[in-house]
Amino acid sequence: MRTLSLAALSKAGVIEIAGTGARLLPNPGLDRARVYGADEQAILSLAGAAEACAAIRTWDGYRPTPVHGLAAVARDSGVADVLYKDEGQRFTLKSFKAMGGAYAVERLVKARGTAGLTVTCATDGNHGRAVAWGARRLRVPAVIYVHETVSEGRAKAIEGFGAEVRRVPGNYDDAVRASAEAARANGWTIVSDTSWPGYDVIPRDVMQGYAVLALEAEAQAPMPSHIFVQGGVGGLAAGILSYHWEKRGETRPIIVVVEPAKADCLLQSAVAGRWTAVGGDLDTIMAGLACGEPSELAWALLSPGADAFISIPDERAAEAMRLMAGFGIAAGESGVAGLAGFLAVAADPAARAALKLDAAARVLCFGTEGATDPEIYRAIVGRAPEAVEGRAA
Repeated sequence: MRTLSLAALSKAGVIEIAGTGARLLPNPGLDRARVYGADEQAILSLAGAAEACAAIRTWDGYRPTPVHGLAAVARDSGVADVLYKDEGQRFTLKSFKAMGGAYAVERLVKARGTAGLTVTCATDGNHGRAVAWGARRLRVPAVIYVHETVSEGRAKAIEGFGAEVRRVPGNYDDAVRASAEAARANGWTIVSDTSWPGYDVIPRDVMQGYAVLALEAEAQAPMPSHIFVQGGVGGLAAGILSYHWEKRGETRPIIVVVEPAKADCLLQSAVAGRWTAVGGDLDTIMAGLACGEPSELAWALLSPGADAFISIPDERAAEAMRLMAGFGIAAGESGVAGLAGFLAVAADPAARAALKLDAAARVLCFGTEGATDPEIYRAIVGRAPEAVEGRAA
């Protein structure tokens, strides 16, 4: 595990965005001319996205999440359009993760049945909630591992879907290892959103479910020139990238992956030119993105296909939450990371030039979660989520 020095980052082409604490890295490994071929399709494909969409559309309560136009943000940022796809309205989970974890559980049950099946995973909150929700739908026991900094509110939300929650010391990656060890000892099945050697089928299903967001957005709004999407282990970003890369090749939107400054494993991997883990406690308010190790499957697509990576400090996410509250949208800490990354870039001429972000740009940001922990939301924004959204408490 390593975190590169400022000198090494500068040498690699990282742009320090003045006054924001953000860092932008145009991907040195980008190969836009590369064809989305059989190797890539074996990970994620348009056919797989269509299959996932057909299945998810049959679920009770399904509807595409809305895309909000942020005209004032576009005007202030000097671009033509800024759109925000609001996953805070996804089922009752308030997170895009429902599209991955629950879909993977459904695929697993269809392949193996429910007899003797117990599912397990590690989570910062939202993935575990999605797996627990999917398991309850299909009457399968679930045991979810959380690490020591996962909030009590998020842990209780997982328990609310009938899962057993086990808390372990360390960070997200430690919880991943604890879940894997318990699965081996008890004969449980891991439903993870990250992959590692010898474990890739279920994470592929998770990412394929995430790709449905790109399919929905395509039907809801004009094609963007730029997409800002959250990093984490890379599953969502890979799902969005794969859809546009296979469908549009070199003409696909410019795709920028956004991470917390304290958990920037994808940016660090791009600097190093290979899969790289970052150490430390990964402590960030963007809990859903507090990941130190990229998914190997996701990295196989992002390494040659993502246009850039950006890391942002917690303050930028908090500012974006308060901004969205002004529009009546209760957006969570991880949910605004894409928007916060865009706002940092938009304020810096060098960063804008690096991403070809001009006055004609049409920007899509994925708002990946709502206020999944109302107490944390209130502490940051100063108002309860129901007050922001005009709902009765």
